[in-house]
Amino acid sequence: MKKHIFLLVVVLISLKSYSQTKNFIDKPYLETTSVVDTLVTPDRIYLSIFISEKDTKGRTSVEELENKMDAKLISLGIDTKKQLTLSDTSTNFKKYFLRGTDILKNKLYSLLVYDAKTVGKVISGLEKIGIANVVVKSTKYSKIEQLKIELKQKAVLKAKKQAEAMLKPLNQNVGKALYISDLNSNFYQSSGIRVRGFSSKNLDNAEPIDIEFQKIKVESSVMVKFEIE
Repeated sequence: MKKHIFLLVVVLISLKSYSQTKNFIDKPYLETTSVVDTLVTPDRIYLSIFISEKDTKGRTSVEELENKMDAKLISLGIDTKKQLTLSDTSTNFKKYFLRGTDILKNKLYSLLVYDAKTVGKVISGLEKIGIANVVVKSTKYSKIEQLKIELKQKAVLKAKKQAEAMLKPLNQNVGKALYISDLNSNFYQSSGIRVRGFSSKNLDNAEPIDIEFQKIKVESSVMVKFEIE
């Protein structure tokens, strides 16, 4: 008896699903796809800073270079306790440079800054104290998820405008949305930078490097089926 009841429920659900699908197909509808995109400036820039005793031919220890780096970054308005971290503490001293019988230590740091102007200050500032191995590791936009949602909303509105434009010559109107599909949301990120150089060849008097980051392209696309009235 229970088996028969179960089979009846399955049949009823299947019939209901088929009926809904059939009703959807029977309605006159228009299908359109829309894509919207925008460009945003990175606001999370990660720098990789490599300090080594080799750079000073062993005359300055890693510890001294660390202290100089910390002091310089603080003077640039950077909170080193929050923004500066060791990239890999477990392998921190596993890589060495050999100079005769001496061992030259090195460390790798990661620094987070929030704009290109600060990047320029960091690169030129660290170079003045003998730390030249600074590279941009990656760039990000902190509000990327919220931006994706906003672009999806704009894509749906754009889809409706497209549908209205397509139906206007036919003197027909766009009805309610019967189906919406979020096709994708992509962002194209690059850590590329343009460096315009120092204002002076004398590092002691040089202004911060003029750096411009490539913007991040964020894109969303949707497909919407509207009922035709």
